Amino acid sequence: MSIRFDNRVAIVTGAGGGLGRSHALALAARGAKVVVNDLGGAVDGSGSSAGAAQRVVDEIKALGGEAVADTNSVSTPETAEALVKTAIDTYGKLDILINNAGILRDKSFAKGELADFRLVLEVHLLGSVYVTKAAWPHLQANNYGRVVMTSSASGLYGNFGQANYGSAKLGLVGLMNTIKLEGQKNDIRVNTIAPVAATRMTENLLPPAVLDTLKPELVTSGVLHLVQENSPNGVILEAGAGYYSVVQIVEGTGAKLGADATVDDVAAAWDKISDMSGATPAFSSNEKLATIFAS
Repeated sequence: MSIRFDNRVAIVTGAGGGLGRSHALALAARGAKVVVNDLGGAVDGSGSSAGAAQRVVDEIKALGGEAVADTNSVSTPETAEALVKTAIDTYGKLDILINNAGILRDKSFAKGELADFRLVLEVHLLGSVYVTKAAWPHLQANNYGRVVMTSSASGLYGNFGQANYGSAKLGLVGLMNTIKLEGQKNDIRVNTIAPVAATRMTENLLPPAVLDTLKPELVTSGVLHLVQENSPNGVILEAGAGYYSVVQIVEGTGAKLGADATVDDVAAAWDKISDMSGATPAFSSNEKLATIFAS
């Protein structure tokens, strides 16, 4: 059975190009009404233009879909509220939110400016917080919501020159891990995509032969699974070039050294403490507490 999004209203941030454009086009093609949000700035976040979002809306309409453009920034609570208001005023509700907007200010940690670090956090991490916070009461009122955060291998594993970006991207996993729990009673499911795709943000980082295989549409296939009615909850999905894998934070079986453990005890037991052969994930911190205090 083909997955459809008829009668669903979706916001996609950063949808004027790259991954966001791909997500917006695919949702509309499968029946969703889409708010195409994009400030229209450069990769580093500078500037703005209404053209990027409107071009994607025009594409969607030319293919018979429904969409409206929105050029609000995600980086302040006020503009995030205005973005969500566009969805509510235009279509009367909101069902799906894909937090995709982002910028790059790459530089080594030693050489990078703190102002750039702050700006990257404001767009990627706080931008997702602001838009999700604005959307949340509408999803609660629906007793239905599907939210996707956009992380990155740079956040999950690290990448030279991307301390600001990686911090923001792993922070989004922490955000998901809590609100996935808080949204359960209203059937609000929150997941995270960790994409590898050929976009403006990666075109200067990867060789052309690699970029040719990294079609944004292949990431979108994973994203659409995360926002469908039968989606999982609290999943990190890595996607790129037709490869899909769930990523988890796991914990080893550990070693119980007792209430009088010293640094010497920790050092002596390090092989057991660091053994990941029996590692398992947890859905909430309460599960980890149960493990620590189990007899």
